[in-house]
Amino acid sequence: MSFPKGEGLEKAVTLLKTLIPRRILADLAEPPPAAEEGKLAGPLPSPLSVTLKGLHSMQSAVKASVLYAPPVDSGLLTKFCEKLRSAFQEAGLMMEDNRPLLLHATILNTIYVKDRNAASRGGKGRSREKLTIDARQILDRYDDYLWIENKPVEKIAICRMGAKKQENGDEAYEVEAEIDVA
Repeated sequence: MSFPKGEGLEKAVTLLKTLIPRRILADLAEPPPAAEEGKLAGPLPSPLSVTLKGLHSMQSAVKASVLYAPPVDSGLLTKFCEKLRSAFQEAGLMMEDNRPLLLHATILNTIYVKDRNAASRGGKGRSREKLTIDARQILDRYDDYLWIENKPVEKIAICRMGAKKQENGDEAYEVEAEIDVA
């Protein structure tokens, strides 16, 4: 989603707060077998969880700038995220996009690497060339690496683009609004 000057953000937050993730998950679950009259037909769908395994590059591995860990997905996670995307598209808050979702956790992004030569240019940043790396050995080394396993998805959030420096020195996305999955 893109909200120049914040226009549309309030509508997106309102829509997010109307979503019921458990209902979306229940709609995606296979119908339970027929139950005896008067009894529930089965348990609620198990909480959504994520396993991240392996490492891939957004670009050619020889000139990579973004490395990411993809989720191991039986299809439920992707279908769930597609339903979320559809809700925002139908409300006119996201452009229609025929590309498949690329669910991932970014592990490395060279855009955040500080320019060591900025001082020699009088402190002027952003004029440097895009930093790329030959990631072939890194990708091979982490091909089967298990980053997290069965981590429950607890929240759905709308975040601002561009990570912000935290007090502990890490960077994180600023959350505009969030809802619980359960």
